Amino acid sequence: MGFIYQWSLCSDLDDIKITIQDIVNNLKNIVDDEDLIFDIRLILNELIINSVIHGNKCDKDKSVELYLELIEDVLRIEVIDEGQGIDYDIKSYNPEELKCCGRGLVIVNGLSDEFHIDKNRVEVVKYIV
Repeated sequence: MGFIYQWSLCSDLDDIKITIQDIVNNLKNIVDDEDLIFDIRLILNELIINSVIHGNKCDKDKSVELYLELIEDVLRIEVIDEGQGIDYDIKSYNPEELKCCGRGLVIVNGLSDEFHIDKNRVEVVKYIV
């Protein structure tokens, strides 16, 4: 099983919605686990939308770079925006504060086996077993 997707996405939420749906449709030809497809869609949505809104400030002149590969039983997703980047400590998120910011990254971290942020680059690894 192998799938590689690399694309530069305009920071337009309508275009991104279509792109994510196209990626998921292609993955459905390879992955028959609907729960896994749901997780992948959620990870892509959270990472890309965060990049557009928080990184690129919805500036349609800025792009989000997406790299996704599914090789054998390893899914790797990398998202890079044109923002300043963040210093994010997952342990500092307190769900009792009911903040909107940071919740998506907590969700992605929970769905991933590996989760790394380096300024404006996020990498996620999910093992498919």
